[in-house]
Amino acid sequence: MPHSRPEPTLVTPEVLRNWKLPEPAGDKNSRGSVLVIGGSTETLGAVLLAAEAAMRAGAGKLQVATVESLAPFAAAALPEALVRGLPENDAGAIGAAAADVVRDLAESAAAVLVGPGMADKEETQAFGERLLPHLTGPLALDALGLACVTADSACLHHLDGRVVLTPNPTEIAYALHVDEDAIESDPEGSTLELARRARGVVGLGGVTSWIATPDGELWQDESGGAGLGISGSGDVRAGIVGGLLARGADPAQAAVWAAFLHGRAGERLASSVGRLGFLARELPAEIPRALAEVTS
Repeated sequence: MPHSRPEPTLVTPEVLRNWKLPEPAGDKNSRGSVLVIGGSTETLGAVLLAAEAAMRAGAGKLQVATVESLAPFAAAALPEALVRGLPENDAGAIGAAAADVVRDLAESAAAVLVGPGMADKEETQAFGERLLPHLTGPLALDALGLACVTADSACLHHLDGRVVLTPNPTEIAYALHVDEDAIESDPEGSTLELARRARGVVGLGGVTSWIATPDGELWQDESGGAGLGISGSGDVRAGIVGGLLARGADPAQAAVWAAFLHGRAGERLASSVGRLGFLARELPAEIPRALAEVTS
């Protein structure tokens, strides 16, 4: 881990107001298209959560690519989306060959999010190895979408920093090949180290969120609360990143804003529903309201 590190910037509404998001011109094309790739026969919900969150964060057009057996259900659940079915293996995970099927959508999208709900580490890694070299970014990788980075931290270097990684503590430990205890004892240093190795922005989720850039900038976000420690919460956060990238935010801006908006959405639900017991599916609807709080 790096021995010297910058003083982190605490993320506040004032910090964000001085770092304004790109303003859309009005039509859906000006706000960018986001492609969300992920899911399996057991985890379609992760894609649905991420996809809605991307739209709630301001993306103009939504495309979703998931296992072909469940693509019709995804299309019914997301009437705003173009949905493409992808080849799956016998275990119901997206297969490596799916990279060729989705490449045209990925190359033409304003931003791509890979990973929510993906299953089978080997297939996902092979999928990434076939798809990622053809992409120029912006790109967000979440959950098993980081499998390529775990295998080869240089796999994203061709993107010249146009990438955001959104690991949780377990996933960043895998990516850095260290024990989770090492992450717990030095989350900010771990975030800086993965950003340096991958040459991309890293947003580490947790009770405190840490966001780091490859050149050593660091932000600390304390928004949120215990209620956000629920299934699907990270998928929503990754979706916010994808949506902000699609509307033109740079990677660091997308990661920092996403951490705060995700946390603030949780705070709003804690106030209206209860400190514990709200659901990840309730978070996306709060994102535009959290955005309005900051920007108004």
